Amino acid sequence: MELGPPGGAGPAEPGPRLRGLRGDDRAASAAWLSEASAGRRAPSVAAVLPAGGSGERMGVPTPKQFCPVLERPLISYTLQALERVCWIKDIVVAVTGENMEVMKGIVQRYQHKRISLVEAGVTRHRSIFNGLKALAEDQPNSKLCRPEVVIIHDAVRPFVEEDVLLKVAIAAKEHGAAGAIRPLVSTVISPSADGCLDHSLERASHRASEMPQAFLFDVIYEAYQQCSDYDLEFGTECLQLALKYCHTKAKLVEGSPDLWKVTYKRDLYAAESIIKERISQQICILMDAKEDEEHVGRCLEEMLKKELNHVKVTSGALCHAGRDLQQIILEQCYNFVCVNVMTSDFEETRKLLNALEESNLSILYPVVVISVHFLDYKLVPFGQKMEHLMQIKEFAKEVKKRNILLCGLLIYYPQLWRQDMGTLEVRVYVRPHTTQPAYCC
Repeated sequence: MELGPPGGAGPAEPGPRLRGLRGDDRAASAAWLSEASAGRRAPSVAAVLPAGGSGERMGVPTPKQFCPVLERPLISYTLQALERVCWIKDIVVAVTGENMEVMKGIVQRYQHKRISLVEAGVTRHRSIFNGLKALAEDQPNSKLCRPEVVIIHDAVRPFVEEDVLLKVAIAAKEHGAAGAIRPLVSTVISPSADGCLDHSLERASHRASEMPQAFLFDVIYEAYQQCSDYDLEFGTECLQLALKYCHTKAKLVEGSPDLWKVTYKRDLYAAESIIKERISQQICILMDAKEDEEHVGRCLEEMLKKELNHVKVTSGALCHAGRDLQQIILEQCYNFVCVNVMTSDFEETRKLLNALEESNLSILYPVVVISVHFLDYKLVPFGQKMEHLMQIKEFAKEVKKRNILLCGLLIYYPQLWRQDMGTLEVRVYVRPHTTQPAYCC
């Protein structure tokens, strides 16, 4: 069952970038992708995500893969991490029959691409086996093709990066199987039948097996076909199946700290915190002036750069918002400050919001917009201006339906200030998770 985004434009590019590929990894990725251009067939790669778990350890009625993080299901973040990797051709998700419609809705709402759904089995291994069968059968009406390499990943490990996926895929092509590992955090002990310590393992000599793992498709598919019912029911380690049934020793690849698995309820809060941090790393200031004009927004930009030295602050002119915004959207900025000086209403802010809605940037993450207005109290009575600007409340309620969080900032100043723009000091605190629209002055 192949699913994809509905007709129309999708998000410009899914989600904020994680750490980019480093030098050696970038070169390996280029070599991996350039095989076809050199006259050789590029390795075909697919991914299988078992997503049939019930989440008993989390202690909530909703399976953890469907638990919301910033009002978006956790599994959607994992799909996003995989689909941004252009050399993964197909992503097969194994989901229970009772959650099939829920999963279809997630794929369509968040416009995920290259996704196919299969019914999960009663255990993890049976779910993976069902995913492999879907890739192997090459049915006439199916868009799925038998890959050379298959990556197996967990639906609840949303922070996997392309460099780790690339490393395990390359290692699997060479060795037949590969898996990410991490150092043990705690010492592993074996208890005796009476509940006493039998022996402990030397922590330095052992590693924790993580995901993702990758295999030559023929190796892991053969292993599952030969697998005993006991292994299918109680086994948890795919690398062990490749070793046991196909005598294939997996290459172990050191993974990053981001490979942790969302298991308990507290992990959802940790995941939310990480996502908030990543979408708060850039602020864009848009002004209603040409780039070479003196503008109060320039002062605001310099002040933010000084105060928020850990955040990237960029600027653009709303007079050609289309050009600037397109580049900003490609860079995946989710926080905007729209400075209105030349106009007395929301005209410039509306231009920004319309451009954001057309880009579908807010499908995957909340977008924060702060509309800044300047008021000379000698020219316009404060109450009159506030009454006009409070219209933003209704406007904010409307755009919040599209995951855009709009707030207002009114700066009240004397006319003399125009002669000395450098004297302005405004402290702006951006809280991406704020949901109540308001005006501050």
